[in-house]
Amino acid sequence: MADSSKQGSHPSEDQKKAIYEGLSEDQKKKQTYTEWVKDAYNNQYENWMPWIEDKYLAWFGTDNKASYATKDTLDKTKVTGISQVDKLQDGVNNLVGDQIGKDGLLAPVGNMASKEGINRAERGGKDEHGSYGGPASSYTDPVVKNAQGAGQGLAGGAQSAGGAVTDGVKGAGSYVGGLFGGGKKE
Repeated sequence: MADSSKQGSHPSEDQKKAIYEGLSEDQKKKQTYTEWVKDAYNNQYENWMPWIEDKYLAWFGTDNKASYATKDTLDKTKVTGISQVDKLQDGVNNLVGDQIGKDGLLAPVGNMASKEGINRAERGGKDEHGSYGGPASSYTDPVVKNAQGAGQGLAGGAQSAGGAVTDGVKGAGSYVGGLFGGGKKE
């Protein structure tokens, strides 16, 4: 009975392999089994962690991510080392952070910054549904994916050009090194 409850929480190694074997040959050529499992794990982590962090902050405090980050950043600005000034600065930092926290005057702004700013940044620009554009995603997602593809193409071209330059420099280096007794010994 304990085994069946464990299987419900996450797929077993055999279940993962069965899912991988069900992929098309094209998909299998793009990724090994290990790479595929890593991608699946990273996708789940990307989807769940922002939600878990939000729930933790909601249950155990009065902060959202924006107020927590604000307080944390302001806490790093203490410069005097005088306890009375630091205590005053702590009070001001908490006042500012609490205004964008759960019950603050600017709570809607803090909640939006947390959800649309911080959570999207943690998910690489995607919302909780995996879309880049929200309601306009049917228009924006293809544009973003095409731009990413173009960026990867440019990066690949720059990498190969850089490799050619590096190879040329290495060749010149071995030539110059040969003049001074270095280089390949035959």
